[in-house]
Amino acid sequence: MSLESEVDLPGGAVLPGALPDALRAELIAFRRDMHMHPELGNQEFRTTAAIKERLERAGLKPRVLAVGTGLVCDIGVEGEQWDGGPSMLALRADIDGLPIPDTKTECPYRSTVPDRAHACGHDVHTTVVLGAGLVLAGLHRQGALPRPVRLIFQPAEEVLPGGAADAIKSGALEGVGAIIAVHCDPRVDAGKIGLREGPITSACDRLEIGLDGPGGHTARPHLTTDLVTAAARVVTDVPALVGRRFDSRSGLAITWGRVESGHAPNVIPQHAELSGTVRCLDLEAWRQAPDVVVAAIDEVANLHRAKSEINYVRGVPPVVNEPGVTELLREAMIARRGVESVEGTEQSLGGEDFSWYLEHVPGAMARLGVRTPGERHVRDLHQGDFDVDESAITVGVELFTAAALVNGLR
Repeated sequence: MSLESEVDLPGGAVLPGALPDALRAELIAFRRDMHMHPELGNQEFRTTAAIKERLERAGLKPRVLAVGTGLVCDIGVEGEQWDGGPSMLALRADIDGLPIPDTKTECPYRSTVPDRAHACGHDVHTTVVLGAGLVLAGLHRQGALPRPVRLIFQPAEEVLPGGAADAIKSGALEGVGAIIAVHCDPRVDAGKIGLREGPITSACDRLEIGLDGPGGHTARPHLTTDLVTAAARVVTDVPALVGRRFDSRSGLAITWGRVESGHAPNVIPQHAELSGTVRCLDLEAWRQAPDVVVAAIDEVANLHRAKSEINYVRGVPPVVNEPGVTELLREAMIARRGVESVEGTEQSLGGEDFSWYLEHVPGAMARLGVRTPGERHVRDLHQGDFDVDESAITVGVELFTAAALVNGLR
């Protein structure tokens, strides 16, 4: 692998590790193959095997996580594992797909698996970390990697509360001093990243509610529990109640995705089911949310004489970017592509289990631009037609390699 391309750092230092053309083409092919074969959380066996094979071919020693999918791999470490203290920079990718159909009609690399798609960009995240690992391994062989780096390929990001917890239990953060990641952003042009200190995503939990009553005839709702009305009141009144029990700046929002009840127009049903999400911008409000939300549901259900059964599924806290690591990403991107390549970004209401790593070590996530410049149609995340400008792969790889090198020079 040729690593002759260099980028000047402010102050005259030289930053090696630009992405060679041959590896760029290989990575695009890798991403397309992964895009064609999406696997759901904790089922990513083909994906794990493909990553492992390519890393081993580069002379590295990846270790599959205890759950059977996902892996970690150290670069610049002599022996099996690093024991030199918490100084490594970790590069994290998520490897799972989504349970939705790929609706792209004329794409040669569209999903070959029915009702499965890489519609959140995890194939890009994985390819970026793989590519960065291959470049950094080449630099290590040349004696040009100043500090060891760990690659984390994490399963099950889309499965609450997220596969990050399994990766952490498998020792993914042992010896790690800081961690970085990217997430595809279809509203940012390829060639740029979005950065923000502090919260960049939101907390996300899941609500599953069952309501029960004796049922009856719609001619006599006064003699029974009008369960459809009770369900409707939960849908409308609970978000309103909760919204008055938190500071509005916390951004706590309950949104319903499913409401089911009844089978006939003249029969009051005995059972109703509701499910949705609780999203929150503020970490402290997120910690209080389960007790407040459950109490509000019980209040509304009791008012309508319905018995409630609530399953509040704890999800993920907000991703809170640590200022120092955010600045590392900024410096690395500017070193590669100039000051115009970095823009500010807003806090998203989306959830990301990268936040669990940040409970243990400082870290930061960047928004990786994947929109073709000038394109008006936004292929949004979690939609069946989602796709990316593949030049973003090069940007991500060079951002991560630069971050590893700049971090080693600090």
